[in-house]
Amino acid sequence: MAGPVAEEDAAVPDARPARRPALARLLPGAVLSALFLLCAAAVPGAPAVGTAAGPRPVVATAEGPVRGRAHGPYATFEGLPYAAPPTGPLRWRPPRAAPHRTGVLDAGAPGARCVQLPALGPGGARGSEDCLYLNVTAPAGPGRGRPVMVWFHGGGFRNGAGDPYRPEPLVVRGGVVVVTVNYRLGVFGFFGHPELGGAPDFGLADQQAALRWVRANAAAFGGDPDRVTLFGESAGGLSVCAHLVSPASAGLFRRAIAQSGSCSTAMPPYALLPTLGAYEPFVPEERTVAAGVAAAARLGCGDRPSGAVLECLRGLDAGRLATTALMDGFSGISYGNALLPLEPRRALEAGRFHRVPVVQGTTLDEMRLFVAQTLAAYPVDGERGYRERLSASFGGSAPAVAAAYPSAAFPTAALAWATALSDASFTCPALRDGRALARHVPTYGYLFGDRDAPDATGLPEPAGFPYGAAHGFELPYLFEQVPLAAPQRGLSRAMTGYWTRFARTGSPNGPGAAEWPRIAPRAASVLILAPGPGGIRPVGAASAHHCDLWDALPAPAPTPSSGR
Repeated sequence: MAGPVAEEDAAVPDARPARRPALARLLPGAVLSALFLLCAAAVPGAPAVGTAAGPRPVVATAEGPVRGRAHGPYATFEGLPYAAPPTGPLRWRPPRAAPHRTGVLDAGAPGARCVQLPALGPGGARGSEDCLYLNVTAPAGPGRGRPVMVWFHGGGFRNGAGDPYRPEPLVVRGGVVVVTVNYRLGVFGFFGHPELGGAPDFGLADQQAALRWVRANAAAFGGDPDRVTLFGESAGGLSVCAHLVSPASAGLFRRAIAQSGSCSTAMPPYALLPTLGAYEPFVPEERTVAAGVAAAARLGCGDRPSGAVLECLRGLDAGRLATTALMDGFSGISYGNALLPLEPRRALEAGRFHRVPVVQGTTLDEMRLFVAQTLAAYPVDGERGYRERLSASFGGSAPAVAAAYPSAAFPTAALAWATALSDASFTCPALRDGRALARHVPTYGYLFGDRDAPDATGLPEPAGFPYGAAHGFELPYLFEQVPLAAPQRGLSRAMTGYWTRFARTGSPNGPGAAEWPRIAPRAASVLILAPGPGGIRPVGAASAHHCDLWDALPAPAPTPSSGR
């Protein structure tokens, strides 16, 4: 740590691109690489966030005072360390408490992002191992007891950071405090080895440390530590799922929102490339440990005496570890350990999860963004090519899938393929998990359906293959990212209202808003979120998305290229 002022102390260059999220948040394996106030005791009352100390508000946290920035109706406090830097001997150890400070920390800029490779295109590793920082955005002026929303970013557990997500719409319209979090990624966050006692999921432990920080410090920013909502998209949604079933997350949150990342999210083999197996975000611990043993040998540390392998690995420069093979190979959350005793989808089915209200949903055309990036190398060539893809991914079930998704019903065979994949990988798994949750807790499902949503990725659409409502395209309706048209601004206001009312009360419903029905254990009615008159309405999505078909298919089996 660099003393009282947050500075980058990056082990490798930490370039800071434009403030928008990584483009390919969930794309698996090789495809991603190719693409892509002066003391805590002074806070018992109602703090004046954004107005104290003139233009640079100062807030007391448990670790020491921090000086943020005022922005009219809201204030920001960026680059706040929530844990000690996991560097040197602390690499691959659970996060330790952030040190106390005597001076005022300048919280006017984000801290370093965690070590990662570029999401798109060539380039070496960027970021720092000293990266366990979070950012707080709060309404200006006196306040207390506001709901707190903690955002976990996407990026496939190998890219991303908290600071690109600008939550002003949620904060200003909804009167909530929003916290965005960095956590260790790839080999730094999800490595396993016998000398670690398994695969401890350090990235998930980082998120839990951030939640403990929020519990200790929320009141200093006008927030209520007993009204914390987790929310995240893609890998962030998968993180929310993990906290729902992790015993170590008990008591750290009261509500949960999982966007495009449910406990049952998975992709069938060869969905995107003929060399790419099934995508499984949650993997058995023993597989991660075996991969760690093999990685240690490749790095020249495997022949060390017992107990000395980790010492050798901890002595390696971060750049030696931040390779495509290692960042991709260790990008799954392991289960069968202390943090995740059970595979998350099995835990949901067994009712072994925290009893909190849940919102979860997907976008209508999730997989179009992913399929689009591989069409040039792996096109869907008409009816014959479509049938070949179905056979490769679904085997004996291919005729049933072809009957449900005939290519003649779509403008192109590629769009038929992307639609089938969206339903198989995202929509129906989320509905299935929603029914399991609804047996025990209030659960609300949504389907984001604006097929004219703005493209914040910067990736050109292939000819004849519009992105529609693709993966991540709901984010500009919640965060400040790209301009929206007038009807879309109306949808944004509705969505931020739903999200923040849920954070405040445990129900997204309120005066003047279209009624959002709860999911029933046997009937998953969800809310369509689209602009314009009648765009927001409840629908029974299971039939339209052929969920009986997908629920009857077995989960994707591991394939040689699906793991590590």
